[in-house]
Amino acid sequence: MGKLAVAAVVILWVVPISILVNRTVPEPYMDEIFHVPQAQQYCQGNFSSWNPMITTPPGLYYLSLAYVATLFPGMFFLQAASSFSEACSPAMLRFTNSILVVLCSVLVFEIITHLRPVLSDKKATFIAVITAMYPLHWFFTFLYYTDVASLTAVLAMYLACLKKKYKFSALLGALAVFIRQTNIIWMLFVLCTKVINISLGHQRDSMKDDESIEKTNQINPKNSVIMSSNLRKRKSNGNADIHKRARPRAISVSMAPKPGLFDEILAVILTSWRMKWELLLTFGPFFIVLMAFAGFVIWNGGIVLGAKEAHVVSPHFAQIMYFGLVSALAVAPLHFNIIQARDLFRSFWKNRPNSLLLCVIALIAGFLAVHFFSIAHPYLLADNRHYTFYLWRKVINADQSRKYLFVPLYVYSWFSILNLLGKTRRKVWVLVFFLANVAVLVPAPLIEFRYYTIPFFLSVLHYDINSYRSWLLIGILYIVVNAFTMMMFLYRPFHWSHELGVQRFIW
Repeated sequence: MGKLAVAAVVILWVVPISILVNRTVPEPYMDEIFHVPQAQQYCQGNFSSWNPMITTPPGLYYLSLAYVATLFPGMFFLQAASSFSEACSPAMLRFTNSILVVLCSVLVFEIITHLRPVLSDKKATFIAVITAMYPLHWFFTFLYYTDVASLTAVLAMYLACLKKKYKFSALLGALAVFIRQTNIIWMLFVLCTKVINISLGHQRDSMKDDESIEKTNQINPKNSVIMSSNLRKRKSNGNADIHKRARPRAISVSMAPKPGLFDEILAVILTSWRMKWELLLTFGPFFIVLMAFAGFVIWNGGIVLGAKEAHVVSPHFAQIMYFGLVSALAVAPLHFNIIQARDLFRSFWKNRPNSLLLCVIALIAGFLAVHFFSIAHPYLLADNRHYTFYLWRKVINADQSRKYLFVPLYVYSWFSILNLLGKTRRKVWVLVFFLANVAVLVPAPLIEFRYYTIPFFLSVLHYDINSYRSWLLIGILYIVVNAFTMMMFLYRPFHWSHELGVQRFIW
């Protein structure tokens, strides 16, 4: 079991379902009507052409060019395509994501085994295969969207950074941003987490050095002789004071209480400042990408490329609430069970009254976010092809009070996510993860579950949950959801009275 096993299992379902989708829906659908013609323009060598309705950079199109270029000689020899532009059919372009999803599953396996080296290859393979079936990730594998490529680039960047290949990681970060602009936040997240690890690791090593020096001073016979000769020269009461001050210091390092969030933040800031030139030299490539991105935003007049009027940055704080619940439900056996609920309750009870205050603040913030910052985008209200259309109308906004009833669930979901992350990551790491989610999701006015894929993967990869039973239940859940959504997409088409063409249900 290992990388090859993960790739083989994913290929087993990618290939037949890709063929089925392309036979049933051969023409571009939804956002593909923008992406496919744009990629085909590039295949014809027309790199100056650009559809103003496309909001993301052309990274995916260049990946498709490279992929088609590797296959074209064989296609030409087999007379499957007489020209390079002919090889860029919708089916071939969609297959870009089919290849990337296999690579993505291998990256998940690599990250899991890196973060949890004691985990067996068999269990890591099982987890990687299950996460590859995450419904939002799985469904858009078969369409020409940017989601799979975006996730793959971000995970590759993260893995390279974990392996301390910082230049390569920054290069992959640039690729991720070239596929989707908001990935600049995830590049910052990866950079911050590495700085946190280096800073706190450096501080811990310094503390160990101080401890070893103290112990050496206590047990070294030469030091003992010198100390005793000096102590004889002092008064007896002074002698007692020295022992009171000196002896506990060595023990205080090893028996010190676990640092709190503010202690970790302060330690990171102070240590990073002391190591600023070393960190700047180490992570210089990341800063170059950041400066280039800042230049792009200034030149472009904003982060969105096209259709700017429909993607205006808005304070959509309810979006962060939706992400918490959707991500928790996606791995429901890990979050909604008696053991996890009891663990959360014990954690709150142990840290009372601070935990009670935090819970009250979270609930108040949740109610305020839902009441004042819950946005109904025109696309959400008008397009009944998306599941979010029905969730908004039939569940979230069915009546005036319904949306408030979900706030406790939102808060519980977030507390559960942070609790599981806190078991394997430092408190400041968890804080940075939350802030990255806020930076990515809150400005987005449209409720779009595809935006949750990257933060979902980054959270699940850090859960230390190894139970076969839990992951098996998650796998069954994914299979049921994926089967339903694909059946609805392929075999339940419908027509609009005001527009020609076949419409299909989609995430």
